[in-house]
Amino acid sequence: MPIIKFKPVTPTRRFGNAYDFSELTTSTPFRALTEPRKRSGGRNNLGHTTIRFRGGGHKRRLRIIDFKRNRYDQVAVVKTVEYDPNRSSRVALIEYPDGQKAYILSPDGLKVGQKVGSGENMEVQVGNHLPLRKIPPGTPVHNIELDHNRGGQLVRTAGGVAQIMSKEENFANIKLPSGEIRKFHLGCYATVGQCSNIEHENVSLGKAGRKRWMGKRPHNRGVSMNPVDHPLGGGEGKTSGGRHPCSPTGLLAKGFKTRSPRKSSSKYIVADRRSK
Repeated sequence: MPIIKFKPVTPTRRFGNAYDFSELTTSTPFRALTEPRKRSGGRNNLGHTTIRFRGGGHKRRLRIIDFKRNRYDQVAVVKTVEYDPNRSSRVALIEYPDGQKAYILSPDGLKVGQKVGSGENMEVQVGNHLPLRKIPPGTPVHNIELDHNRGGQLVRTAGGVAQIMSKEENFANIKLPSGEIRKFHLGCYATVGQCSNIEHENVSLGKAGRKRWMGKRPHNRGVSMNPVDHPLGGGEGKTSGGRHPCSPTGLLAKGFKTRSPRKSSSKYIVADRRSK
């Protein structure tokens, strides 16, 4: 999918670009598979701000995505490839033989009219959802389950792809986009192929307004605040803090590990993403 450049009639148009949306086949979602998306503005049930710099944004409706795809051994037909404002990848509307429809993450190269399915008896082709034991090593996959029948949780963003490295006993070693190599049980399911919208990383917003459309408010630095507002604030003139970067509550922001060493899933990490 190519990226389009604008005629630089303004400074923001000069640096910004956008999708051409040539792969989309409709601009209207299937209404029955959408629901309202309530916006919190970063506030909790008491009205207190718990997430800073969030608010506003364009009104959206959630697309109900079938991450489990547990209608096994049933072949569905791709009806449309659509834009989803809630995620960076595209979604595809599929229809089963009984007329039931569902949204799935659209892999790169999926076309309208193509047939996709899930289950152990499906072929290893783009768009099919299979258990890891049926997918040969070296195959690119996305939408990977951590636990069987829990639904895909990993590698769901635009252009995301993981690769099956090897299989040992009841586990498959998969290299994730972060570089981490992790064990997954062979009973877990994954979708063959790479997530769609590969050019997403090349999009430049070009202006602050496009960020506001996404619900992101301006982010001001801690060193520009007063001491009462941030640990890095204060000082005569433009000072640079005098301590390690941290949040307004003092939580270190760079290098401080927040992951619990007792996390049960840590034992499945074969190679850390930071290791060379």
